[in-house]
Order: sequence, then structure tokens, then C-alpha cells
Amino acid sequence: MELVKIRGRICEIGYVNKIRDNIFDLRDSSLTPLYDILKSADCVVCGGSGRSLYSLNAAMSQMAMMKDSKIVLTPDDPGFPGKDMYDAAAKLEKRYERVLLLINSGSGESKDPKALVEELAQYIEDTGSKSFSMGLITSSPSSSIADVVGGYGEVVTIKGRAEEEQPTEKYSETGIMGDVFELESLFILHMLADALFRNRTVGEEFNRSEREFRLLGRMIDQNVSSQAYDSLIDILERRSDVFLGGKGTADEMLKMTVIRLAHIKKFLGDNVYIVQGVNTPRPRAGDLEILVSYSGETKSVINWCDIFKALKGSVFSVTGTRNSSLDRKSDYSVVLEEEVESGQPRRFYMRAAFVLSPLPVKLVERLREKGLILPEYIIKWYHSLFG
Repeated sequence: MELVKIRGRICEIGYVNKIRDNIFDLRDSSLTPLYDILKSADCVVCGGSGRSLYSLNAAMSQMAMMKDSKIVLTPDDPGFPGKDMYDAAAKLEKRYERVLLLINSGSGESKDPKALVEELAQYIEDTGSKSFSMGLITSSPSSSIADVVGGYGEVVTIKGRAEEEQPTEKYSETGIMGDVFELESLFILHMLADALFRNRTVGEEFNRSEREFRLLGRMIDQNVSSQAYDSLIDILERRSDVFLGGKGTADEMLKMTVIRLAHIKKFLGDNVYIVQGVNTPRPRAGDLEILVSYSGETKSVINWCDIFKALKGSVFSVTGTRNSSLDRKSDYSVVLEEEVESGQPRRFYMRAAFVLSPLPVKLVERLREKGLILPEYIIKWYHSLFG
């Protein structure tokens, strides 16, 4: 099936247009084999590292909540039945008829997912088990992980940032480090979840995705140019710690933002925390809290907002419901309204990830205006410490 590309820019953030183009450079035939094994799996084990893992977890957590849902696990879950993939495999195949190990890794070389595929491959070789398959989304089809997965399942290759696009200042056009791949894979995984819910083909989802990209472009432009977003950059620019919080899928999605903001704020001498994390300190006056809740009524999230404001911090929220409690209580807010059927995967979380993605980019651009240039090699150095 030949796909029709969207013409022209859909967004003022250049790398979002690259994401759109890269996804529409795919053919449905390249995604259909992975979709088929995902569709047939009873249990999906997710693997990755850093932002790639969180983008996978965010999409798959929505799949786990669908009607006729699948069991979704990660090796870090308390209920994962083993100390590693080899140890868990024997118990998994007793519980489930078909198990998919699904990996999201742009480089195809990250140590944690590499260990998972190698351990499962060894188990299959040792036992001859027919219960397992593997899937990989990557930008590196000749990588170590791709070599293993290709023998037991399906590899989907999507373009990341081009090698020649190594920015020192133009992050709005290129993204920072793996932004392009990580958001591309998030979009694709949500697309596959929607296809499963509707029992559609991959080709039908591609056709629907043209409209979704146009909507995403408008959402990003409207919010990035808003007074609320500008005020958020004002707070991030000054000496302040940042706290991000959400429950369920929102928590997984926000971890993508935490990692990238931490790269920038640590350079400024500040810290970024997950609300109620093991090392999260008491907030101070002037700090910033970013909260995400579709309903805007999640009690724990509203409690976090109330406590933070009582300590004289500023709260920025992203909700899917206008005039919700969280929307009203927040100092600054973004509302991404969405209506879905019961049991349908929400695109709200994927859209929120795209809308929040330019935050670190705009912060770096603001710093550059003040004479402080942050080359990517410095960001990479912090990345080596924070994942």
C-alpha cells in the first residue's frame, strides 16, 4: 500500500515534522508482521532503557487497560516471575500460551534489553520452546539486539535523527539526542494499540494517523506559543528544582520528560525529581511541579498539587478535562480534551508527551539568548549519569 505523505510543515517545532515524515516513510507491510505477533500474544514483556523504555511502557500500559486486554509485564515489576528473563521464561510459558518479548531501543545496543533477548534466546535454544517470540523497534537494524531478535521474531526499523544532524544550537529542528526516535516509537506503539482495539489493519491506522498528526501539530504550536508555556520557561530558567507527578500511564510518560529536563537543569545546578520518588526532597518556595492527569480528579495528584502550593511552589498541569479540580487549582495549565469509548486506549498521554517534549528545547534556546550555549556533548555527559 503506497502511503500519501502530509505536505508542508504541521508544526513550528521542526523535529515533529521529521517524526511525521519518518513514520510515513514506513509501509504498512513493515509493521504488519510485528502487529500480527503482538495481536496473537497473551502476555507482553517490555524491555528497553531510559526514555525508550518509558515510551514503550506508556503505550503498553494503555493496551493493558483495553477490553480483551493482554497481560503486560516488565522485569522490574514485583510480580515478574524470575530474577532474569531466562529464569522467568519457564514460569511464563506455563501461564500463557504465547509470550512476546517486545524491545524498544534506538541504538539496539543498550545493555539491559540486550541481556533480555540473549537470555530468552538461550532459553529457547536449551528447551526448544515454541511459546515465545520477540519484537524490536529500532533505528539500527544491524545492531546486536536486532541480530538476536531477527532469529526469533520481527524487527521494525524507523529512522532516528540523521547522523549529520548534530546540533549545537538548533534543537528545535533536530531534537535533543534521541527525541526523534523515542517519540516516533511512542506514536507507532499507540497506533498499534488503536489497531488492536478496533480490530483494524495497520494500513487503516496509517490512514487515520494523518489526521492525528495534524491535530498534534496544532496542539503543540498552540501550547508552546502560549503564555502558560512561556511562564513555565521563566521558572525553569531560574534556580529552582522541578517535581513531576502522575499515576499509571501518566507516570511512565512523565519519566520521558524527567530524563531530558534533568540533563539541562543539572547543568544549571538544579535537580529534577519524580513526586514520591525514593530520593525526592521536600519542595521549597519557588520550585516547580508538573502534574499530569487525564481526569484532573485523581485524588493523590490533587493532594500533591495542594501540598506544593501550600509550600509556595508553582504548579503546571496537563489534563484532558477542562475545569477539572486539577485544572482549576494549577497556576498554569494545558488542557488536551479527548473523548474515548470505555476500554479504548487514550491518546491523551501520547499527545501530552509531544506537548511537553519542547520544554527542554525551549529552555536551552532561552539560555542561548542570555549567552549560555549548551552543546550536545555536555548533555550527553549528563545522560551517561542519568540514563
